[in-house]
Amino acid sequence: MPRQREPEQPLVSALVELRDTVKGGRYALPLPSAERAGTVAAAMAAQLDDYLLPRLERLDAPLLVVVGGSTGAGKSTLVNSLVRTPISPAGVLRPTTRAPVLVCNPADMSWFTRANLLPTLTRTSGPSGDPRTLQVVPAPALSPGLALLDAPDIDSVVEANRQLAGQLLAAADLWLFVTTAARYADAVPWGLLRTARNRGTAVALVLDRVPGGGAADEIGPHLAGMLREQDLGGVPLFALPEARLDSQGLLGEEQIGRLRDWLGRLARDAEARAAVVRQTVGGAIDALTVDVIILAAAAEDQLAAARALGDAVHTAYRAATESVDMGIHDGALLRGEVLARWQELVGTGDIMRALQARVGKLRDRAVAALTGRPAPGERFQEALGSGLAVLLKGAATDAAERAGTAWRAHPAGAVLLEAAPNLVHPSDDLDERIDRLIRDWQRSVLELVRGEAGDKRVIAKASAYAVNATGLLVMVSVFAATAFIPTGAEIAVAGGTTIAAQKLLEAIFGDQAVRSLATRARQELEERVAALLDDEAARFRTALAGAGVDGELSPRLRALSSAIHHARPEVDRT
Repeated sequence: MPRQREPEQPLVSALVELRDTVKGGRYALPLPSAERAGTVAAAMAAQLDDYLLPRLERLDAPLLVVVGGSTGAGKSTLVNSLVRTPISPAGVLRPTTRAPVLVCNPADMSWFTRANLLPTLTRTSGPSGDPRTLQVVPAPALSPGLALLDAPDIDSVVEANRQLAGQLLAAADLWLFVTTAARYADAVPWGLLRTARNRGTAVALVLDRVPGGGAADEIGPHLAGMLREQDLGGVPLFALPEARLDSQGLLGEEQIGRLRDWLGRLARDAEARAAVVRQTVGGAIDALTVDVIILAAAAEDQLAAARALGDAVHTAYRAATESVDMGIHDGALLRGEVLARWQELVGTGDIMRALQARVGKLRDRAVAALTGRPAPGERFQEALGSGLAVLLKGAATDAAERAGTAWRAHPAGAVLLEAAPNLVHPSDDLDERIDRLIRDWQRSVLELVRGEAGDKRVIAKASAYAVNATGLLVMVSVFAATAFIPTGAEIAVAGGTTIAAQKLLEAIFGDQAVRSLATRARQELEERVAALLDDEAARFRTALAGAGVDGELSPRLRALSSAIHHARPEVDRT
């Protein structure tokens, strides 16, 4: 027989890429669609590896008929009877078939022993109790071009057997489904028959142990009606009358003759075998479209959940940033301890003396040494820093709590929090980072003043302490409701000294430069605060990223499905 033309490479390439994409896809967030997607993905990858890809490499390879059915339906007895020797064990203990057995003509042994189909099953030449093995047995009585695979029970009490039965059926060119006159209406077989129908798999049905006395006349039409109701009316149906087994445990020729003849004609007719392969392969490829839709939708659910969790974090920390900005702009920090220290600093006249001459620095050092207390300027700077630290710590704490509350309300977020419960609290080193932020910012304010004063001869001739005093005035302006030195009722008590200091600064720098210093200092503080809170939010983002949500998975799946759909006609032309 001339070798059949194989499908074009685009189809195989797209299927290989789909297999790799499905195997690499993750549905880590615990959503309702994730569990189903995992099951569908595993089944799809298995069928691609076990059946579609190897079958597309050799469309003219021997036909694989998987014999499946319920517990005790007589599958092993039927296989043994068809090859006229007890190869597959049959007995009263259940489950009987623990490891699958494949029988084929000796001429076809090389195809099945090389693990083309079902490559994950280890080939053996003898019986095995390991369900991950496949016993390959030569049977001269079986015509070349066709093999029978005795599968475990589809309703086995052993879960591994049920899973293996499903895997084997998915790797079949033809399902030979065995049921009995007593159990043909059971739900499990019909569920699998509907699966075969939906996937376009070629199916034949064996009704075993049909009692005499007219029962066949009643059961046959009823079963045929059920098949028509499930759109399976064209499925070949073989009824085997109830009969005694011979000394080898085999059915007689009168029971299996019609089925044997049908399988023999199929084995000998290359066109008939090709039609079966085209039907099953084409149906399996078409079924991928539905499965890809399920996987793509689940991937989109993952992405939507990740975005929702990310948005909750963004919203919480944006609110924190806004609350800090408000605290900086509304002058609230210039109250309480900070106000008292400002009034103390202005009341001593140190600001004016520091700006006008060098004497302040030596005097303040002497005062601090005698009293053991820091100079008023240092106390004001500390108070301002403490107030800012409280504001930042409160904002970060509130943000972590808000984000944590939003995540707890989401099934995926709740699981992520179980793995990282500390997320709902600020970082352990937040206090240290806040202190460093404040120190760095205060130093940067002084650097701004020095930079502005670089070519101002009045400041250049003054002491470095004058620059420090100027920096304090700029810091006050950052937290004032007005553009520069606060003039509200609380600040006015400091008297004319504040106004005089402001006028002196304006005389040295110019009015616009003073306002620019305050604006630049405020902007730099806001940037540092935003970076700090962004680092806090990054803990949530890191936990979310660790789940491995792939935003490109759904587009890749849909693009591959489209490529496979366009290459699909190649199967029909083979």
